[in-house]
Amino acid sequence: MFCYQCEQTAKGTGCTVLGVCGKKPEVAALQDLLLYTLMGLSQVAVEGRKAGVTDPDVNIFTVKAAFSTLTNVDFDPDRFLTLIHEAAEKRDQLKQKVKAAGGNVDLPDGPAYFKPRVALEDLIKQGESVGLKSYPGDNPDILSLKHTVLFGIKGVSAYADHAQILGEEDDTVYAYVHEGLAAIQRDDLSLDDWVGLTLGCGKAALKAMELLDAGNTGVYGHPVPTRVPLGHKKGKGILVSGHDLKDLEALLKQTQGKGIFIYTHGEMLPAHGYPKLKQYDHFYGQFGTAWQKQIKEFAEFPGAILMTTNCIQRPKNEYKDNIFTSGMVGWPGVPHISDLNFQPVIDRALALPGFPEDETGRSVTVGFAHNAVLGVADKVIEAVKAGDIRHFFLVAGCDGAKPGRNYYTEFVEKVPKDCIVLTLACGKYRFFDKDLGDIGGIPRLLDAGQCNDAYSAVQIAVALSNAFNVDVNDLPLSLIISWYEQKAVCVLLALLHLGIKGIRLGPSLPAFLTPNVLETLVKNFDIKPIATPDEDLKAILG
Repeated sequence: MFCYQCEQTAKGTGCTVLGVCGKKPEVAALQDLLLYTLMGLSQVAVEGRKAGVTDPDVNIFTVKAAFSTLTNVDFDPDRFLTLIHEAAEKRDQLKQKVKAAGGNVDLPDGPAYFKPRVALEDLIKQGESVGLKSYPGDNPDILSLKHTVLFGIKGVSAYADHAQILGEEDDTVYAYVHEGLAAIQRDDLSLDDWVGLTLGCGKAALKAMELLDAGNTGVYGHPVPTRVPLGHKKGKGILVSGHDLKDLEALLKQTQGKGIFIYTHGEMLPAHGYPKLKQYDHFYGQFGTAWQKQIKEFAEFPGAILMTTNCIQRPKNEYKDNIFTSGMVGWPGVPHISDLNFQPVIDRALALPGFPEDETGRSVTVGFAHNAVLGVADKVIEAVKAGDIRHFFLVAGCDGAKPGRNYYTEFVEKVPKDCIVLTLACGKYRFFDKDLGDIGGIPRLLDAGQCNDAYSAVQIAVALSNAFNVDVNDLPLSLIISWYEQKAVCVLLALLHLGIKGIRLGPSLPAFLTPNVLETLVKNFDIKPIATPDEDLKAILG
């Protein structure tokens, strides 16, 4: 195996024996084979669009399947067997439709004609020859950008899948995903072509986040500032970790009147700010944080645990019997809910002891997405003009377990009291419960939501730039971004597509960026690695 799609890849260069995330070589091979098959399907889809042929089922399947290969999502070999065969079947069916429409189906040898074997062990062997290092071309910089596009597409696919579930789609996103996947098998594109495809991924990412924002707010209402308890209530409980609001809503409906409190974990915390979800009185609070303490937290939770979208850590034996998955998440030996019928989770929660007594005290505030912040934009603008707010910092992104992420805690702690910190995604768990006070009634720490709510941060920045009649890059705004997996890659590409410069990225730079590609990013976008909090604050504020 060879995998270096996440920030914690072994030795900072690549996992070759076992994934740091727990991914086994067999699963890595199956994921590589699924992506290879999707590239063949995408080659046909690209030709289909030229002939006026698009297939909604192919579009939806492509992003779901690509999403399944994202870090810490699906580690179940049997599910990949099904996905690989389904991808090949959809490719051949689409090929017939394209041919009937007069389109070109005389495609290069490779994934467009690949025939998957039947047995799982044979599929694994097939997958071992089509990994990241097998892509056509011998230019390391082009290969680096191919991998960047691939990883970005995984993030775009996650957001597009979530949006589609909530009824929001746009063919331009699907078209880009097919274009990008198909291009990976080409060896006739220049470095400039690949730079264009990389920024095109950022454009698709921005659109996918816009769609997901429309889906979330259209179904559940615009988030409003909400205090969320960090304790628990006496009684039975279910802990929900992940991103999928539809799964959470279904669980809330099915647990009404059953004496079970629903708690959030990790990226599900922002759900408390959505009006339609807030209406459930048994939707109580947040239990635990993320990443660095997750295994301990899951082991200590005396109820059932539902993992939606993507897990943070692989389940451990000490709490594995209490774990269920839904959405794209899959782990061998862990029950998977595929139809939104959460009765098995409910039954398990009722059988477990629950909390013996209430624990109250601390709380945090969520719900500062673009609608809430722009609702007080006049106060923010006046505070800036009056000199009360000197600078805005977006400290956001992924969390992780590798040393070096204390930087983000220390950075926020050292931000001067006349500055505002906007945050989103699971990286905020390094500092989300800190009391930074306020500036004229405006909280100094504003939680905008999940990682896809980078769209909110963009909307806030654009609104401020319009209000002050300056370019976004001329705002008193600095982006301090942490990355871990592929959704963070697509968010970063979205920011670069918008022309945002001066981003500080950490805790380490992606292993898949060659020195030449990194130099291009530095030259064109002034992107830079984080230093120390003191050094970075001094460089930004003077």
